[in-house]
Amino acid sequence: MGLVQDSTAWDVVDRLRAALLDGRFAHGSKLKPDTLRTSLGCSASAVREALFRLSTEGLVQFHPQRGFRVPQRDIELLHDITQVRIMIEEQGACRSIRNADVAWEARLTAAHHKLSHIESRVQRTEPTDEVFQLWVRGEQEFHQTLIGNCGSQILVDMHLAIYRRFRQQMVTSDRDFTHLPVNRDQHLEILDAALARDEDGVCRRIRAHLGRHLVRPIPEREAVPA
Repeated sequence: MGLVQDSTAWDVVDRLRAALLDGRFAHGSKLKPDTLRTSLGCSASAVREALFRLSTEGLVQFHPQRGFRVPQRDIELLHDITQVRIMIEEQGACRSIRNADVAWEARLTAAHHKLSHIESRVQRTEPTDEVFQLWVRGEQEFHQTLIGNCGSQILVDMHLAIYRRFRQQMVTSDRDFTHLPVNRDQHLEILDAALARDEDGVCRRIRAHLGRHLVRPIPEREAVPA
C-alpha cells in the first residue's frame, strides 16, 4: 500500500511540474491545494505534499502565512539562473567532449536533428500548445545530451534542475518565436563545435546562445580541469 501511495504522490509531483513548466499557472499566482485537488484527482494533502517537494526544486515558493505561489518573473533571478546554467553547461560540454565517442556524437546529432525539425515546423505554422511543448522537450533533450557524456550524474542532475528553473522563468516569452531563426543557428553552431571537439568554441557558443538573458556581463570562464 505504501508503494502505491508513494507512486501516486510522485505522479502528482510530475503532473504539477509539467503544468508549471508549460505555463499553465501565471507567474505569481497562488496555488491552492483545495482547488487543485479536483483537477488532479487526488486529496488536498497529496497536492500539498507535491507542492512542498516542488518548492525544494525552486519551482514553487512557500510562505507560512501566504501558502504556495508560482515564482514571479524576475530579471535579476533570470540573470542568476542563466549565469549558473552557463557555468554548468560549459563544464558539462567540455567534459563530454573529453569523453567523446561515436555513440555520444550520434545521440547529440540525433537530438539536434529532432530539435531542428521541430523548429522548422514552428516557423511554417502557427505555434500551438502542442508544438510549443514539443519544442521545449526537444530543446531540453539537446542541451541535456550535450552535457550527458560528462561522466558525472551529479552535474547532469544539477543541469536538469537549473534548466527547469530557467524554462519556468522563460515560459511566457518563449511562446514568442521571433527569436527562433537565431536559436536554430546557435544550436547548429553548438553542435558543430561539439563534434569538432572544440572546447573553447562550444563554450563561446553556449554563452552566445544564452547571453541575451543576462542583464550584465559575467566573468570569463576558467579552464575546465581535466
